[in-house]
Amino acid sequence: MKILIKNTNLISMSEKREKYEKNIDILIEDSKIVKISKQINENVDKVIDARNKVVMPGLINTHSHIAMSIFRETVDGYTTQEWLEKKIWPMEDKLNKEDIYYASLLSCIEMIKTGTTTMNDMYFMTDSIIDAAIETGIRLQTTRTLMGYDENEKSRLIELEELIKKYSKNKLISFNVGIHGLYTSNLSYVKMCLEFAKENNLPVHMHFCENQKEREDIIKDYGVKNPAEIIKREFSNTHNILAHCVKLDKEDIEIIKQTNTYVSHCPISNLKLGCGIAKIKEMLDEGICISLGTDGQGSGSNLDLFETMKYTALLQKGINENPKLLDSYEILKMATINGAKALKLSDKIGSIEEGKTADLIIIDVNDVLTRPVNNIFAQIIYNVKGYNVETTIIDGKIVMENRKIVNVKQEDIINKCEKIIDRIKI
Repeated sequence: MKILIKNTNLISMSEKREKYEKNIDILIEDSKIVKISKQINENVDKVIDARNKVVMPGLINTHSHIAMSIFRETVDGYTTQEWLEKKIWPMEDKLNKEDIYYASLLSCIEMIKTGTTTMNDMYFMTDSIIDAAIETGIRLQTTRTLMGYDENEKSRLIELEELIKKYSKNKLISFNVGIHGLYTSNLSYVKMCLEFAKENNLPVHMHFCENQKEREDIIKDYGVKNPAEIIKREFSNTHNILAHCVKLDKEDIEIIKQTNTYVSHCPISNLKLGCGIAKIKEMLDEGICISLGTDGQGSGSNLDLFETMKYTALLQKGINENPKLLDSYEILKMATINGAKALKLSDKIGSIEEGKTADLIIIDVNDVLTRPVNNIFAQIIYNVKGYNVETTIIDGKIVMENRKIVNVKQEDIINKCEKIIDRIKI
């Protein structure tokens, strides 16, 4: 299928192009962007007039638990551990594969409607999550969550290996080695997982230093002064995506920068769980690549990365008492090309360039909150909301047009999810 987007304003996130270009046409053929220039005239299957709108790369969520859509707003009044022990774990024990499928479908719809075209997920019953992603057409990197303490738990790695084989021909599905955390596995099991990652050339995705107790547990269990010592000692030969990294000190950051590590910053979830605020400025100063995540809706409330971008910018300006920090274009990089780099997908997605895959969104900025436009990058970070996304294209296919999801019936999914939570609610 050939799609021609006409008369748009382009934020390509490509180093080869201007940061903001007006009155640009984009030609998509099958899954690829084949031409970007003014006044393209070709016979195509579909023309989208994006006059006075903005086209930019689809957003990339580098840390999520999408089956937790049904746990939205269950955390009020609890500490993190109380919430997990008294609410989440007892409800999760009641979930079946069909529940995971519908809860994941709801999240896929939410992401498509708010401009996210790629997600990195970590949960269980992974087949059901993959089925939901395939049905909606969203791009997914996923895993079989890995945690354990002895050789008997190698079965989880075997499950991951089977998943990789099963979906190897689906170009929208990729995998990483999802180690839940250092505090939920011992060193021998972690080494087993890292060896699997190296053998299969896969990224490693792991929660790391999300809160103070986790930091203290790692120091105690692994006999180190700083948690980052484990990353340098054991993770130096893998491509690492570390989620949260809230409780890193200066020495940790110095150590982390010496490894092939990408940080997934989840500010809203970290705030809501009372974990604190990650030292993003210090990490950026050391050249660490920062991407953005939402976590699950149980702690992160929603999957709207526009909201995440705004929090990221405001928090760093506030805690550092410096309004010049983190200009808006830098934040946009975190949600697009940096996310693609973190997931080892930057050769395909993260920027709009000829030859790359057509994962992009069209934003309507003709709104009382978004006009007049004095600075388009700042406007997107501080005033654009998920509902400003009008059209979402993934792998060259329109999955939402004029705010209408193409592949699934939204109301049916919502009704299914409400019945699930009514059945399992504590």
